[in-house]
Amino acid sequence: MAGYILRRLLQAIPVLLGTTFLIYFMVFAMPGDPIVALFGDKTPPPQVIEALRERYNLDKPFIVQYLIFLGNIFTGDLGVSFSGQPVSEILMDTFPVTLRLAAMAVFFEMVAGISIGLVSGLRKGGIFDASSLVVSLILISLPIFVLAFVMQWFFGIYLGWFRTTVGPGAPTQDLILPAIVLATISFAQIVRLTRASVIDTDGQDFVRTAASKGLSRGRIVPVHILRNSLIPVVTYLAVDFGTLMVGATVTEGIFNVPGVGRTLYQAIIRGEGPTVVSFVTIMVLIYLVVNLLVDLLYAVLDPRIRYAK
Repeated sequence: MAGYILRRLLQAIPVLLGTTFLIYFMVFAMPGDPIVALFGDKTPPPQVIEALRERYNLDKPFIVQYLIFLGNIFTGDLGVSFSGQPVSEILMDTFPVTLRLAAMAVFFEMVAGISIGLVSGLRKGGIFDASSLVVSLILISLPIFVLAFVMQWFFGIYLGWFRTTVGPGAPTQDLILPAIVLATISFAQIVRLTRASVIDTDGQDFVRTAASKGLSRGRIVPVHILRNSLIPVVTYLAVDFGTLMVGATVTEGIFNVPGVGRTLYQAIIRGEGPTVVSFVTIMVLIYLVVNLLVDLLYAVLDPRIRYAK
């Protein structure tokens, strides 16, 4: 197990380097001058522009800029935004909000999606199964911004159950509705994935063997069927968690969530390379760690999986 973890950590190094290099290149290859854009319609003195370029190392060749950034990352320095605020402070303000939002969304989609998918798979061809497939297909076809506005109007304005926008400090109760919106699309995918996996597992020989030994259905379903059906679902949830951490830009914008997605979008619009690259670097690290933990969880879900070699 220790050898497997070490190999995965070593494999993560080129992934991290390659990702940061590509992101850094794409950010700084964007057209326009971010320093000039800071002043809007005003024309700053040339000496001010040159001073700012030197401060943010924009006067150096691209590869030198990247190596300086890489060296700072390994020392824990995420750089400074064009507003003068350290990127680490911006990350500390926004990351906990997005983390709570993503965790709540994954919890909602996991509980609801696995439960409905399990029942649909066990009752294949029934009314409940057909209804869940139709509803999941409708949810998959809806764009996230349409679903967000509809739920914002219905639950926030018409019923008055939730606030339509997130208040200062992003209290947990204000994050419930945007978390449900984020979970809805993935919920539909999990329902279909769980259903297919349960149907396949239910027909395996070890399930029939357990039934022939006299085990009750209440024992067979959670221990033999559900447990072995969760491997593809867990994989999807891990990928989805990483996606939610960086891909909730639209939802965060609609609900005014002060999280990573909205901050990252604003940084891209302003051309703040240090903020964008530092944020993406942290998200890549989270993504790699989550996937490693999921791979280790496979051995818990399925005893046949071992990482000894």
